Amino acid sequence: MIERCCAFTGHRPKKFSWGYDETDTRCLVLKKTLAKHIAKLVDAGYTDFFSGMAEGADTWAALAVLALKKENPALKLHCVLPCEGQADGWSASARELYHSILAQADEVVYVNRAYSKNCMLERNRYMVDHAACLLAVYNGEWRGGTAMTVRYARKLGREIIVLNPNAVITTS
Repeated sequence: MIERCCAFTGHRPKKFSWGYDETDTRCLVLKKTLAKHIAKLVDAGYTDFFSGMAEGADTWAALAVLALKKENPALKLHCVLPCEGQADGWSASARELYHSILAQADEVVYVNRAYSKNCMLERNRYMVDHAACLLAVYNGEWRGGTAMTVRYARKLGREIIVLNPNAVITTS
């Protein structure tokens, strides 16, 4: 049921001011904020979550769902992959995390088996097509996959929740 489904989109680490440093306070605050928003969606009745499993925001969202799933086994994580070998060029630790998440997912969907220039776009559209809500970690820039996904969700009239990583408050 699409009305209980939420898709995630967001930037990869290179777009964040802290890059790949997940120990940076801003990154830790963003991850915590993301997890809180996902918990609110669960409280609002969302049960199914779609992650495109790119590094950064997609992976953090998937991990947040898996953490919530320990308390609420009715939740479902759907990993929607653009193609086989998505993580092949990543660091060993990133690949290990990726495969660990896939092993815990309720469903793994390959939008394409082989890489093509449009496979990421097709993955993003698949997720929006199957969800009533889009939770986006999005800095507002016009270009890029996250921007295109937000525009596509807007065009389809989906509910959109935007977490701007540049505006996350770093004080407690």
